[in-house]
Amino acid sequence: MSQNSSKLSSDIQWKGYAIENTDDWSNFKVIDFKPKPAGDYDIDIKIAYCGVCGSDVHTITGGWGAPHLPLIPGHEITGVAARVGPKVTSIKVGDRVGVGAQICSCLKCDLCKGYNEQYCPDAVDTYNGVYPDSGTVSQGGYSTAIRAHEHFVFRIPDNIKFEEASPLFCAGTTVYSPLVRHGAGPGKRVGVVGVGGLGHLALQFAKALGCADVIAFSHSPSKNEDALKMGATRVINTGEQGFESSVKGKLDLIISTVDDFGALPLQEILSTLKIGGRYIMVGLPDDNLPKMKAMDLVAKGVLLGGSKIGSRKEIVEMLKLASEKNVRPWIQVLPMKDAGKAVKALNENKVKYREVLRQDIDGKQIN
Repeated sequence: MSQNSSKLSSDIQWKGYAIENTDDWSNFKVIDFKPKPAGDYDIDIKIAYCGVCGSDVHTITGGWGAPHLPLIPGHEITGVAARVGPKVTSIKVGDRVGVGAQICSCLKCDLCKGYNEQYCPDAVDTYNGVYPDSGTVSQGGYSTAIRAHEHFVFRIPDNIKFEEASPLFCAGTTVYSPLVRHGAGPGKRVGVVGVGGLGHLALQFAKALGCADVIAFSHSPSKNEDALKMGATRVINTGEQGFESSVKGKLDLIISTVDDFGALPLQEILSTLKIGGRYIMVGLPDDNLPKMKAMDLVAKGVLLGGSKIGSRKEIVEMLKLASEKNVRPWIQVLPMKDAGKAVKALNENKVKYREVLRQDIDGKQIN
């Protein structure tokens, strides 16, 4: 079948880098796999790049529970639309496109109709998800190709490179959604806890949204200069005694991106919020929340909450803002065969600030 065909094949096989054992989670092997049966609204994407996300490590190590094995991770996907279903209207063959952490939902329930499709009970994750109709396990972007419903496929702005766009589809979306949902913008004072894969984009988006003050909370002084370049107006070292005193009661919103609660001074950070301020978690460590008392929330009427990726509407807005305001991830590009090296570096906190895997498998089978 030629790449210009609009017909999707239901009898196709692709290749990807998979893990077969959570006890050997950095040992990737190339496997063959079949995508879910083709639907009228599906798009086949020839993958060029895939970002490496903390979710990948949590999943392949079993930190979030036993995954379906063998498993190909990856949900920061960019590439070219190779085939489109007969009812697809938003994407055409040859378009530069991306896919994030969600690949399907029912699109019929109140959540889906209300721009909350990421919370749909029938949502399917881009990898390690199960399609309710076919039972197919979704395989991710460390591969040659992916099949996705057009609702979850997005055109990449012309001025953003494939490799720069990849992290925007998960990391960028994950921080943009809670920023806009909780009022980040002109006149607002926003804090970002953690300067890493998520945090470095949260700082940039907070600045791009016009926040009056953007405070970076970090326990790594070595990142101070970078954080200021990313948009922070000030960096506060959470390892110092009394770090919270200068901003106590001054912040409207805090986005927490940390991936380890072990040394998080949560009570002190909560004290920097205004009355009615919000602390929103987007980092998802394997361990439990730090110990805290109800009074930590009640005394100032602050809210503790979380956020899950973003809606299609928010992703479209996020890409537009990134294009216009030059929001870009700071990346390291590796060949996809080095996926094991990439996930180990991420697990060891040695990445500044996002890794992106470049396709290196012969992708003729998508043509």
